[in-house]
Amino acid sequence: MFGLFKKKKKKIVETINKPIEDFSGIEELISHIKNETGIDFFNKKEIIKNKLIMFCKKRDIYSFKELMSSMKQNFSLRQEAIDYLTVNETYFFRETPQIEDMIKKAKKLGFKAEILCAPSSSGDEPYTIAIMMLEAGFKPMDFHIIGIDISETVIKKAKTAIYNERNLHRTSEELKQRYFYDDNNQYILKEIVKNQVSFRCINIFDKTLENLRKFDFIFSRNMMIYFDQETKIKAKDILQNLLKRPEESIYFGHADMVG
Repeated sequence: MFGLFKKKKKKIVETINKPIEDFSGIEELISHIKNETGIDFFNKKEIIKNKLIMFCKKRDIYSFKELMSSMKQNFSLRQEAIDYLTVNETYFFRETPQIEDMIKKAKKLGFKAEILCAPSSSGDEPYTIAIMMLEAGFKPMDFHIIGIDISETVIKKAKTAIYNERNLHRTSEELKQRYFYDDNNQYILKEIVKNQVSFRCINIFDKTLENLRKFDFIFSRNMMIYFDQETKIKAKDILQNLLKRPEESIYFGHADMVG
C-alpha cells in the first residue's frame, strides 16, 4: 500500500516538472525554413504545423521556438526536419518525352553529355536517364549525370540503389532483367547504371553549387512547386548559369510553372 502511494507521488512530481508545450509561432518557423532552404510552406501552414508538432514530440522538444533555436545550432536536426517535411514521391520512367528530347539533342552534340538532375530525389530520375541513354547507344565513358537534393535521406537511398515494385511499376520486364538484380522483389540496380550517376546532398541556393561543373542539360522537375514566384525566378537563374550553352532550355516539370 505504501509502495503504491510512493509511485503515485513520483508520477505527480514528473508531471509537474515536465515543460509546458507551446506550439505557437508557426509563421516565424516557416519563415526561418524558407530563408534557409528557399522552400515556401505558407500555403499549407496547418499541415506543416501538425507535422512539425509530431516531429517535436518525438524528440522531446516542447515549442517551435526551441525547435528553431536547436536547428540553428544543430545541423543534423536541421537536416532531419528538412527530410521530414519534403515529399519525395517518384518512380522510374516518369515523363520520358523530355528525356527523349534531350537524347536527340545529345546525339547532335556527338554522343557526349554532362547532365544535372536537381532535385534527384531517391535516384529514380537520374538512373532512368542513364538507362535510356545506354539503350540509345551512348557509351558509358561519354556521359555522366550528377544528382543533387536537399534531403540527405533520399541521397542515401539513391546511392544504395535498391528499389521496390512501386518504383518500377512503369519499367518493362525486359529492362528490369537487363539493369536490375531481382532479390525477393527488391530490385538492385546494376553497376553499369550506378557508375553513370553521382549524388550530392546540396541546396540549390548554397554557394558550393558554384563548384559544380557546367552542364549540357539540366532537369529540374518538381522542385519549383516548393517555391514562391520570386524564389522560382532566383532558382531558374542559378540553374541557367550552370548551362554550357545559355540558349539551351532547362527541363522543368509540368507542375513547376516557371515563367
